[in-house]
Amino acid sequence: MHDETQNPAPSTTRALPRRQMLGMLAQGAAVAGLAGTAAAVAAPMAEKPHAPASAAPSAPSPNAGNDDLFSLARLRRYKTRRSSSWDRTGGNDDSVSVDAGNSAVILEAQGAGVVTHLWFTVNSPDPNHLKNLVLRAWWDGEASPSVEVPLGDFFGLGLGEYFVYQSELLAVAPIKALNSYFQMPFSSGARMSVTNEGSIRTDNLYFAVDYVLLEELPADVGRFHAQYRQAAPLKGDLDNWTNEYEPPAGNRKNLDGATNYVFLEASGRGHFVGVTHSVLQLQDGWFGEGDDMIFIDGDTQPTINGTGTEDYYNGAWDFGNGQAFAFQHNGAPQMTGSERLASRYALYRWHTESPITFEKSIKVTIEHGHANHRADDFYSTAYWYQTEPHAAFPALPPAQRRIPRLFHVGGAGVVEPPKE
Repeated sequence: MHDETQNPAPSTTRALPRRQMLGMLAQGAAVAGLAGTAAAVAAPMAEKPHAPASAAPSAPSPNAGNDDLFSLARLRRYKTRRSSSWDRTGGNDDSVSVDAGNSAVILEAQGAGVVTHLWFTVNSPDPNHLKNLVLRAWWDGEASPSVEVPLGDFFGLGLGEYFVYQSELLAVAPIKALNSYFQMPFSSGARMSVTNEGSIRTDNLYFAVDYVLLEELPADVGRFHAQYRQAAPLKGDLDNWTNEYEPPAGNRKNLDGATNYVFLEASGRGHFVGVTHSVLQLQDGWFGEGDDMIFIDGDTQPTINGTGTEDYYNGAWDFGNGQAFAFQHNGAPQMTGSERLASRYALYRWHTESPITFEKSIKVTIEHGHANHRADDFYSTAYWYQTEPHAAFPALPPAQRRIPRLFHVGGAGVVEPPKE
């Protein structure tokens, strides 16, 4: 996290690892919106060619600078629609069942529009339904989906467990209510489905897809994409370490990110808006000494380089060793286990304050431990907008392989392999 070349610490603390410094600190002592309109930004008035020198400037509008006063009241030019699981007989059976191996179509829309909100809740005897149900979305008749993510992972529940949290783009409300507020534009049509890739019937899938219909989309609007990836187990570059701050782990170097975990690799023009990331520890110690590294438009070294996993998620100092939090742009709403074997984390970061743009390609990665010395289970979903066509997604792992479990790996505090 700390760059000692930029801000050298006093000689008594410079060599101390992050965990020891935490102890010392403790002893010494938190499509731009469809309806919204940004406040006007003042710009110099361009001089009119050949304008008489005596010409008086035009009077400003009486409402100049007050656009924010009308953002909610301004009349809309779209048609509001919803696709939901309501009971078509007029009764109260407001859900659909999804047998193993089958799919439920949750949206079929024609014309131009924008999906603005998704809501789900699920009643299933399958304890792994958050990993076995898969959400897919196709825009404008494309052959391969732009969204392909296990349902729980799409909403940040990457270890298959429910917990409550709120953020700008995703929220899980009591009880087991999944909400998305991503804007998902389409110009000629949209299709969304949920597929049961498990072996147990989903008794009740409740859903609501809120969307609007437009005359047409602006030309400069990208399409929404969400891609799932996992590494379980994620191969560490070392298996003979016991302390991440000492050799052989602590003195490693990594400048090219060749063995980093990859959140996203995409081609085309677009912008990356964020990630949800879940971790099941397979070793003792702090898993988050890894830096984020983002490669843009073919750069062979990171265009953007971070300082530590908790720093990328806009926390600090190991998140205070287990202090769960959920904010508008960043959060670690699930943390259990105190940095030991089998500890569990759910993390997210939204770049809505300035999405990370690319003209030709992007590769978003993060180290697993300092210079990739660790082996843990990683599960992630990347969210971005881009022009079509998009690059082929990695094959979705089979349902059974998506279920988090402990593996025997080297390093500190390892679990013994199962007996034959």
